[in-house]
Amino acid sequence: MSRVRSAPESVDPRGAVTLDQVASAAGVSRATASRAINGGNRVSPAARSAVETAVRELGYRPNLAARSLVTRRTDSIAVVVPEPDERVFADPFFARTLSAVNRVLAEKDLQLVLLLARPGRDDDRLLRYLGNSHVDGVLVVSHHRSDGLSDRLAALQLHAAFVGRPWTHADKLSFVDTDNVEGGRLATQVLLERGCSRIGTVSGPADMTASLDRLEGWRSAMREAGQPLDVVEQGDFTEEGGARATRALLERHGDLDGLFVASDLMAAGALRVLAEAGRRVPDDVAVVGYDDLGVAERTTPPLTTVSNPTGELATRATRMLLESLAGGEPATPMRLIVTPTLVRRASA
Repeated sequence: MSRVRSAPESVDPRGAVTLDQVASAAGVSRATASRAINGGNRVSPAARSAVETAVRELGYRPNLAARSLVTRRTDSIAVVVPEPDERVFADPFFARTLSAVNRVLAEKDLQLVLLLARPGRDDDRLLRYLGNSHVDGVLVVSHHRSDGLSDRLAALQLHAAFVGRPWTHADKLSFVDTDNVEGGRLATQVLLERGCSRIGTVSGPADMTASLDRLEGWRSAMREAGQPLDVVEQGDFTEEGGARATRALLERHGDLDGLFVASDLMAAGALRVLAEAGRRVPDDVAVVGYDDLGVAERTTPPLTTVSNPTGELATRATRMLLESLAGGEPATPMRLIVTPTLVRRASA
């Protein structure tokens, strides 16, 4: 059985403990010490224990560059956000998402690499970076049809997972999503149950699956109730975008008495416009948002909204990606759909 010996007197001129010193202290060969440190299989339990003890007692820190040549791992995960910088730093969705991802990665001693890609401008640079094995896996957040990430990541055969259903290759890529169709239906049903007779919606961008699914949920509930489907204005998931869309709806439909807004940030803009127009909420116009990430509690009045469990989605997608990495080659795609819930407050 191997046992830990005293460290030799010779040291690295920079003062760092070397792999040779660890091997000598553990009483094993340099190759065995390297395999034990880098997770190799051909190491006896006794040798592995001796190496671990030597590493701990000598304070050895592996050369990460050298280790990556052996393991072909970078110990880092890219989080790709194809959105303008100003939106990423203003929307609580992204703060909640990144916090959840980083928490899971920190548990595994992995590094988060944030890659912001301005839509239509940074695509080639981003794909070159990902294709050159600078990271072990990719997590995509806020995917747009125009960014082409679902097509290109499927072609690269990288370990990847999406927060939100990808536009294409949903059968080849792992993703976690909330049932946005059901969420849109739940929100609209609240307004129908109040007796609203002219119910409009501010949808999200037309190039995002979440936007289209929430809009389809609104349409489904309206269709079942025999209500018109033309009271629609597109927003962009920002507060100002929600304000612009609401102004347009009021100009076209002065009798609007119910409004489903596809994000709480847009709903905050909608409430501002309704107040400016002298329309009381919920007496004149009842409003329901979507997300419940803190904004809904601070509006006047507080928003009835659909909970989008962003932290849970990001956590599960990250664990899904790490499970794929643990298996070596990209695994069979995994998919998880989370059921949304309604949070009732004063706006409806």
